[in-house]
Amino acid sequence: MQVFAQQGMAAPLLPTRLDQRLALPVLVGMALLVVLIAWQAGHLTRRAYIAEASGQLDVDAGLRAALIQAEIDRFHLLPMALAEDRDIAAALAGAQDATPRLDQRLETLAQETGAADLYLLRGDGTAIAASNFRKPTSFVGHSFAFRDYYRDALRKGSSMQFGLGTTSHRPGLYFARRTVGNGFIVVKREFLGIEAEWAGAPGLTLVTDADGVVVVASAPDLRFRTMQRLDPAREARVRAALRADRGPLQPLGVTPTGEGPLVRIDTLGEGQWIHAMAPAGVSGWHVHRFVPVGEHIANAQRMAWALGALAGVVVLAALAGLWLRRHRQQLRTAELKAEVDVRTAELRREIAERTEVEQRADLLREELRQANRLATLGQVTAGIAHETAQPVAAIRSYADNGIAFLERGNIATARANFTAISGLTERVGAITAQLRNFSRRREDQVRAMPLSEAVEGALLILRPRLGGIACDIALGEDPLVMASRLRLEQVLVNLLHNAIDALSSRPDARIELVATQEGGRVRLRIRDNGPGISPEIAGRLFTPFATSRTHGLGLGLVIAQDIMREMDGEIVAVDSAEGAVFDVLLKAAE
Repeated sequence: MQVFAQQGMAAPLLPTRLDQRLALPVLVGMALLVVLIAWQAGHLTRRAYIAEASGQLDVDAGLRAALIQAEIDRFHLLPMALAEDRDIAAALAGAQDATPRLDQRLETLAQETGAADLYLLRGDGTAIAASNFRKPTSFVGHSFAFRDYYRDALRKGSSMQFGLGTTSHRPGLYFARRTVGNGFIVVKREFLGIEAEWAGAPGLTLVTDADGVVVVASAPDLRFRTMQRLDPAREARVRAALRADRGPLQPLGVTPTGEGPLVRIDTLGEGQWIHAMAPAGVSGWHVHRFVPVGEHIANAQRMAWALGALAGVVVLAALAGLWLRRHRQQLRTAELKAEVDVRTAELRREIAERTEVEQRADLLREELRQANRLATLGQVTAGIAHETAQPVAAIRSYADNGIAFLERGNIATARANFTAISGLTERVGAITAQLRNFSRRREDQVRAMPLSEAVEGALLILRPRLGGIACDIALGEDPLVMASRLRLEQVLVNLLHNAIDALSSRPDARIELVATQEGGRVRLRIRDNGPGISPEIAGRLFTPFATSRTHGLGLGLVIAQDIMREMDGEIVAVDSAEGAVFDVLLKAAE
């Protein structure tokens, strides 16, 4: 209550007891809330378990379906491979010793591939060679013309059928295919090994055919059961096809519960099962996985109920504490709001002051760039005066001669003189225009421009100072860069001006400008054969007032680097054994 006393406010009155008329409804409501939280916790736990188990079961069913499909695909290819076999053709043609040789070969193939039986039928359905020729139950000499797989292969050329063996009474999948010599090669694949392997896993695994009949099962006594009851006509057809004559095809009675993947299996008791299904490798075949919900989910629910009830009590206690603190928080919120308003006003003032400082800094930075341009311009003025003096003198001479030629009537020669005067004035105009643009204080926009524009402009400004310095320029295909022409010219003039100063005492002075494109950037390398960069300032080239010249301020490279960064570029000093090397990195235009 000290907070309220300090603010000169009266502390709120807290209830010391509940009104007797409200006590029972409040207690009942609290109890119901605890029960609701506990029930919801148990319900969510059950849903979470079922969802997790269903997801795992879907993956498991998919893997087992892939195994069945792989087995079917593998044995489906075996009759195709044997259909054109020469030994089969010889046996069907009645060649001497062909049948015993084929018997031994089929026996070996059955052992190598895992096939239950491999046998060759004549066109009338009689077996003439078989992998089990050594056994008392040999197929040799028996007629299989009554089997559906023979009839389908006789009609369509190939067939596939699941059923019981007439001799072995073991179930399997039969593959039949017509061969050379109008015979039929038959392969039987049994799934007893797969069933035994699946029997060790929890739950049930069933494979059903297109009629819903269980053909492969982890519990063998469920084989030839049906997912649902078949009508009598369909049951008779299925029994004849499967050769399942022992008893009726009893339904399992798989019934959805309406709760997601949960089902009941009537023949297996009252418990609920989590069901997952995946298509197998034969049309209409499916792999079914069933896992019982079990007692462990009930234990998890009971634990969730207990934890939910505890959580409900904790929540109610927390709500009571929050209710008691509410008034204090409201007061504190008001105080904080007042403090925030004061601090916000202070921050606005600080932002306004900082904005004003940044604007002044921008103005000073631009004035410094202007001063740098004018300083550079002053250094090249004398050379420009000499550069323009010669064209002016030539203009005067051509003009005087043109007048003389006109007086003599030599119009053609006078016209040539005046044409030369026009060309000289264009040269003087280009030099003065470039100087005027360079000295102006303006910011042109960054745009896509040929690199040669800035290079030619910088060389035009510095032409009088270049004198006898050789300039090797290799711009390749003249790449397009994103830059401001005026600002890029200022950068190049600074770098070239430094190179010219460094080459003042060399008789073989040379400057190279080479452009290369590297992905999304263009590199312009500027190299001279001067004395290079002094080691004393190599590490601080781009800091203010770093210079090795007596008449320099050490600001040119700082300003040039600042300009390049505004254009999303950079200047890099490159280590070199001879002379100074700088890379001007620019963003390539798309």
